[in-house]
Amino acid sequence: MSRITARRRVARYTLGDRTSRREDELTVEEPLEVRVAGTALAVTMRTPGHDIELALGLLVSEGVLRRRDDVLGARHCAGDPLEGSGEYNVVDVALAPGVAPPAATAQHALIMTSACGLCGKDSIDAVRSKSAYEVAGDPVRLDPGWLAGLPDRMRDAQAVFARTGGLHAAALVDVERDEILVVREDVGRHNAVDKVVGWALREDLLPLRGTVLVVSGRAGFELAQKASMAGIPVLAAVSAPSSLAVDLANEVGLTLAGFVRGASLVVYAGDERMTSADAALEVRA
Repeated sequence: MSRITARRRVARYTLGDRTSRREDELTVEEPLEVRVAGTALAVTMRTPGHDIELALGLLVSEGVLRRRDDVLGARHCAGDPLEGSGEYNVVDVALAPGVAPPAATAQHALIMTSACGLCGKDSIDAVRSKSAYEVAGDPVRLDPGWLAGLPDRMRDAQAVFARTGGLHAAALVDVERDEILVVREDVGRHNAVDKVVGWALREDLLPLRGTVLVVSGRAGFELAQKASMAGIPVLAAVSAPSSLAVDLANEVGLTLAGFVRGASLVVYAGDERMTSADAALEVRA
């Protein structure tokens, strides 16, 4: 199995000081091909680790999987030596009888970079029609101060980021129990979210009512889509959301918070779930 980190020789330059040469620890980035019953669905650039979860989470986002029983099995398989793909860089998912495979038009015969999620998924109507779970009626309530502290709690669990500084993270938090259920890291923010959702599918926890999805970086449309498809009512991001992410959040009833840092946050959609109007926190409808 590929390692999560790799070491490379670097030259470190510090103004006013001597140049030093040493090895540095870097995040590994490799392609992963996701197949369904032997048919390629997508190739994504990811950090190796929790690949089965990534594949399952991707299929939840595609509307193929809704519960653990929808999966007959999932396994790593060796890549094609003629194509130069490495072992363990292919995951094949077998669907349970009666579960429809992805439509031919949904198959991504392309490479998704680590910066891009499900490229081209720009139709809010398409997301709404495919989602198996409704999040607007989730009764979860949120204390703004508690919500603002979640990224720091997630950071404490980012073991590989602490060594490399080169990974995004996603965390799933149970609001009522005040418990971080799982944290996953990846060079791609959308991959980290897929790994979290795939973990939840394997644990038979979908829909993820009463939870918050915390993500490092920005909250683009694809992350709001993934939250909605998994039945997650709240998405909290360290950086800004996109306009389309806010539009989708308002459409489906998702609470979307951005710039969640330290003692402040901005709520772009679903602020009715906030339980107080703490003066230290900025809230925008």
